[in-house]
Amino acid sequence: MHAVVHHHHPRHHRAPPHRRCSRGSVRAARASAATVPTTSAAAAAADSPSAAFWDYNLLFRSQRAECRDPVALRVAEGAIPPDFPAGTYYLAGPGMFADDHGSTVHPLDGHGYLRAFRFGGGGEGGARYSARYVETAAKREEHDAGGASWRFTHRGPFSVLQGGARVGNVKVMKNVANTSVLRWGGRVLCLWEGGEPYELHPRTLETLGPFDILGLGADGAAPDGSGSDAAAHHRRRRPWLQEAGIDVAGRLLRPVLGGVFRMPARRLLAHYKIDPDRNRLLMVACNAEDMLLPRSNFTFYEFDADFALVQKREFVVPDHLMIHDWAFTDSHYVLLGNRIKLDVPGSLLALTGTHPMIAALAVDPSRQSTPVYLLPRSPEAEAGGRDWSVPVEAPPQMWSVHVGNAFEEPDARGGTTVRLHMSGCSYQWFHFHRMFGYNWMNKKLDPAFMNVAKGREWLPRLVQVSIDLDKGGACRGCSVRRLSDQWTRPADFPAINPSFANRRNRFVYAGAASGSRRFLPFFPFDSVVKVDVSDGSARLWSAAGRKFVGEPVFVPTGGREEDDGYVLLVEYAVSDHRCHLVVLDARKIGESNAVVAKLEVPKHLTFPMGFHGFWADE
Repeated sequence: MHAVVHHHHPRHHRAPPHRRCSRGSVRAARASAATVPTTSAAAAAADSPSAAFWDYNLLFRSQRAECRDPVALRVAEGAIPPDFPAGTYYLAGPGMFADDHGSTVHPLDGHGYLRAFRFGGGGEGGARYSARYVETAAKREEHDAGGASWRFTHRGPFSVLQGGARVGNVKVMKNVANTSVLRWGGRVLCLWEGGEPYELHPRTLETLGPFDILGLGADGAAPDGSGSDAAAHHRRRRPWLQEAGIDVAGRLLRPVLGGVFRMPARRLLAHYKIDPDRNRLLMVACNAEDMLLPRSNFTFYEFDADFALVQKREFVVPDHLMIHDWAFTDSHYVLLGNRIKLDVPGSLLALTGTHPMIAALAVDPSRQSTPVYLLPRSPEAEAGGRDWSVPVEAPPQMWSVHVGNAFEEPDARGGTTVRLHMSGCSYQWFHFHRMFGYNWMNKKLDPAFMNVAKGREWLPRLVQVSIDLDKGGACRGCSVRRLSDQWTRPADFPAINPSFANRRNRFVYAGAASGSRRFLPFFPFDSVVKVDVSDGSARLWSAAGRKFVGEPVFVPTGGREEDDGYVLLVEYAVSDHRCHLVVLDARKIGESNAVVAKLEVPKHLTFPMGFHGFWADE
């Protein structure tokens, strides 16, 4: 409904002009001040449908400028603490949404814009900020390097071009490297859900080029071969004729997807995991044709600190799944499957160019449960005899969003308990091409989609999944419950002290909605919630006024307690066109003095909402 109210606004997102008051109106305002406080009027204006619409859209306003030479950040509040470690906080996300020819893209299709906040350590030297676009092949084509002109030519999976070619435009796989960032083995990588990562210089942020982490070569072709024993194990379960039909369909689709649509043979997921005990980087890839077939191929890779491949395991799952995030334990890779299906009418509309390509897919709510695949991480784990291709069916139907942690522990009966701390939302709400309220027809973002009436039940919420396995690995039971009964509002981007990855953790930090805005009650988030998993208690820090927050990242200081450290996050004061990097004392979240420092980004460098970040110690 908000979009209807604001349909008369200009095409590009601009802040509404300030209105000048006449002397008469000033006198009238003064006369009425005794009965109607001005603060109440201001509060009502700030919490109106118009303010909600503009605040939401300004959160996704393009930033064309780069900051190649690091600038010192002004400390707007508090001070950088003396025990704050030396290191860099990298934040990935989109930077460009609207071109100069009438096209506005979905936030997930915005060109990658990497921000870096570098700390000297010990409170000395302050913090310095830099930001640059990731020079992907699509960015080089769509941006005039000699000037300031942008012209979108790639459709991308989620968008429709108004100013570019629609019918016959096969430029769907627009690798914008905007989803997550990683520093490992001396390399900084920006990742995207569907293509190879791009490597950037750790300090200058100069793009060094694509990084062929999977060893697929320049053409993106997967190595020949039938895969590992684990993959072959599943193929023996499916009826031969059905399996043969899927194999034929896959062989027919690969040249079309790769040759026409330029999709890589293997699609690297943007979410990775780090095993601190083994000092390994874990990544997973899917096959290009998986999106269209009732079968999913997963290849897991484990790299040592020098990016040498230590282990590679392949699995074929008899289900049509979409995976965004995942988890691992000592013995398992854990996939919470999101069931999807081919949408034939949507596919035809997508091929015309009048709908985004992602319209070819739809959620599949036909089963009232969530499949959890426990895939053996090693041959020893596989020797238990459990059929890993049969999922554990978690009792509620839930669309898995992000995973904060997973771990396994032996129980008193000789079995194993696997636990996951994660966020999940409802199939009834999740919609591929309406995410963020994107509307390719009027080029606006409608906050109403992210703030539906049933948002408390439908939007992402924090949950714990518990799976009990017996000695042979068979499932004795599975349960899903809220991570905290004290916090029942929407929350996402769960984070923990990274030193506790793959082992029992007590605290989970997440972006959350306080509900203080009547017309933006659920998203964007304006708070950080700290959940104590041991007793279910929750403590909250909230940004004041018309401000939003991004994903929290935990920075450990090496203390004895799990919450010895700081939580970093960006605060977006969109009505003032400002960004601040906020440093919270993790131990004091919920108290009035939780904010340790606020660092102000220069106003002309204010950036749109980021997605996922990474803290790298120096």
